[in-house]
Amino acid sequence: MNVLALEFDRYTIGLGLLALFVLIMIMVLWRFLGLYIRAWISGASVGMLDLIGMSLRKVNPTAIVNARIQAVRAGLEISTQEMESHVLAGGDVVRVINAMIAANKANIDLPWKTATAIDLAGRDILDAVQTSVNPKVIDVPNAALGRPTIDAVARNGIQLKVKARVTVRTNIKQLVGGATEETIIARVGQGIVSAIGSAADHADVLENPDHISRAVLDKGLDANTAFEILSIDIADVDVGDNIGAKLQAEQAEADKRRFQAEAEKRRALAVAQEQENIAKQAENRAAVVLAEAEVPRAISEAFRNGNLGVLDYYKLRNVQADTAMREAVAKPADRGGAS
Repeated sequence: MNVLALEFDRYTIGLGLLALFVLIMIMVLWRFLGLYIRAWISGASVGMLDLIGMSLRKVNPTAIVNARIQAVRAGLEISTQEMESHVLAGGDVVRVINAMIAANKANIDLPWKTATAIDLAGRDILDAVQTSVNPKVIDVPNAALGRPTIDAVARNGIQLKVKARVTVRTNIKQLVGGATEETIIARVGQGIVSAIGSAADHADVLENPDHISRAVLDKGLDANTAFEILSIDIADVDVGDNIGAKLQAEQAEADKRRFQAEAEKRRALAVAQEQENIAKQAENRAAVVLAEAEVPRAISEAFRNGNLGVLDYYKLRNVQADTAMREAVAKPADRGGAS
């Protein structure tokens, strides 16, 4: 009896485990059965084990199935393994498939590897394809950067303020590693400045603004960029200031200040020299006074030593008096006062 009970318990446990296994399999199959049937009906069959593996690898199987259906319907043959690898690398497989479908419809060569590389590089692959099909217009300069116009000066000194519109389309081959829209704006602005600076007269630019467009286009400004420039159109040209006249006036003012500084320097030098001469004259007069003070002492010494007599002394006095009279007569003021 105990043996029969034991056999019954084992049989019951086995049936329970089998029922549990079957229930789990039904739940798993039920979860992925809808996706499997939808992919099979659409002609883009995906294996059941592949769907289960995606779930285990934390990949959204619904997104993969939808992307594969879109690709197959559009005539693109991309395996689920390739799509899953791109998702695991951090890419957006739905956007890549949409971009490839748009490129295929527009007869643009966009291989899977190129599309995924562009997506993983951080570029918007769908927007790039749309721009390649439907070119976009870029304003030069970009008002958002704070400059409303490109300012340049013609050879006659007149300033011109220019606004341009550049029509570009995406260059798919240069999208990875190619320069961005900001580079296009900078290069076109530089080309406009160079073209205006080469013009002999600003009136030539006002009469023929298309000359600027042709000159800028001939420079090949879209080299090594992610865009191909289709056209450059001058939207507006305004006359600014007469920069040449301003520069000449500022130069004349600077020259005037320089000459004034040099004249002031020479005047200060002359005043200094005059003061030096006055000081020298005062020094010489002091020396004369000291010398004259020695004359009476020398005369008295000559008297004591017997080298000078009274008669000689009176002759010396007469000579001094005669000299003083001559000096008084020679002075114009004294002569005018005497008359």
